Amino acid sequence: MTIELLKNYLAGEWVAGQDPVTVLSDPVTGEALVRVSSAGLDLAHAFTFARERGGGALRAMSYGERAERLGAIAKLLQARRDDYHAIATANSGTTRNDSAVDIDGAIYTVGQYARWGAALGDARALLDGAAASLAKDGTFQSQHVLVPTRGVALFINAFNFPAWGLWEKAAPALLSGVPVIVKPATATAWLTQRMVADVVAADLLPAGALSVICGGSAGLLDALQPFDLVSFTGSAQTAAVIRSHPAVADRSVRVNIEADSLNSALLMPDAEPGSESFALFVREVVREMTVKSGQKCTAIRRALVPQAVYDAAAEAIATQLAGVSVGNPRNESVRMGALVNREQLENVRAGLAELRTQTKVLHDGSLAPLVDADPAVAACMAPTLLGTTTPDDADRVHRIEVFGPVATLMPYRDLPHAAALIRRGEGSLVASLYGAEPATLAGLAVDLADSHGRVHVVSPAVARTHSGHGNVMPQSLHGGPGRAGGGEELGGLRALGFYHRRAAVQAEPAVIGALGAVPLPQ
Repeated sequence: MTIELLKNYLAGEWVAGQDPVTVLSDPVTGEALVRVSSAGLDLAHAFTFARERGGGALRAMSYGERAERLGAIAKLLQARRDDYHAIATANSGTTRNDSAVDIDGAIYTVGQYARWGAALGDARALLDGAAASLAKDGTFQSQHVLVPTRGVALFINAFNFPAWGLWEKAAPALLSGVPVIVKPATATAWLTQRMVADVVAADLLPAGALSVICGGSAGLLDALQPFDLVSFTGSAQTAAVIRSHPAVADRSVRVNIEADSLNSALLMPDAEPGSESFALFVREVVREMTVKSGQKCTAIRRALVPQAVYDAAAEAIATQLAGVSVGNPRNESVRMGALVNREQLENVRAGLAELRTQTKVLHDGSLAPLVDADPAVAACMAPTLLGTTTPDDADRVHRIEVFGPVATLMPYRDLPHAAALIRRGEGSLVASLYGAEPATLAGLAVDLADSHGRVHVVSPAVARTHSGHGNVMPQSLHGGPGRAGGGEELGGLRALGFYHRRAAVQAEPAVIGALGAVPLPQ
């Protein structure tokens, strides 16, 4: 039987790639699912079409009109959820609960930007702050405005979030009036391609507004022009290649990078074993190690506790991990599915081996058999909790991210020592704090804000309402400094800034008042 070749959608047409093709497989059973290829595509024409036809049509709409399109997309995606879950189970090897983090997160994000965009109404430009007088009598003023860039937004996405990774970028881009070309990670491109196909079939966007390329990335950066944008999620090595490409270095293409991140969770000194804060910390570490098999850019990689409770924390986390069943996500008893493929499994094993040279194993889930999965075929890996009592000397735990169900527990002497250990990650997407003293929590949150995109504070008061250490909400900033890439996404309507150009209009007040722009809400 011939395996379907997923087509690329470019310049308003579905186009099949040429040989060579890549086969996408089920990471649990090894079954071949679909084929992809981007070879032989006319990228220059596709980018020009998106830039001119797609961008022109989007900019002809108001923010409110584009928000209506996003609302329709959210409803469409909601109606097709079961189809997307089936693809995620087969292609990503995730349980339904874990797939929901990706799929439902995508739908929620699109819906939020539809609601926020509706409030911008008929405007086609945004005001950035109030007008400033350039003359003593106020007859000459300066007003900063934000207008959509006349380029295309290229998204090069990671394998772990084929749904949310598309829409958390595309929703603010399309609301801004900027056309999108998405290149999903090849390993899980099927779900991204299907979502784009559904939107195209429903005729919800103008031709050229949304395109998808499945397969290799050769030539993509070469097609970028000065007013284009590129947003990348992936490794620091690939990020360095993008930053040094002539499109960026010579043509000043705007770049947003989300790269490696050694995220931390910190148990505060007041949270003793038996306290609610201690239980919340343990639960979140276990959840972040196991959701999507630890394949989240925001997952907890380093867990810090006071020296006096190190042993108790190790025992509590290991006890909960022992109850995590691993294997085929189609079996309802399975709590954690597979890594994305065997290659990723080998990468995680290699990283774990490096960390084990400076740590000891506190919990080894591999001692339990897989459920309905052949270990010789399936890319399944049980959770592993490592520990070090000398975190100052264990440099590898602060610089090597193992992108799987692995975390390292470590003790700290006092809060300044804990903050210093966290900062050895050299910039992260998120750190979470667990305790019950608001003033101490607030002080540490501010102290860590310079090296994190988000600080997630969990106290007993929010035990049932907090959104989770690793869950990225569209209302909050996603990104981080340093090792994390230096990028910023989401954060409500702040996300529109990346897709707009800022300019100062200097004129008499009557001209300023006639600009037809509305303030950008914060």
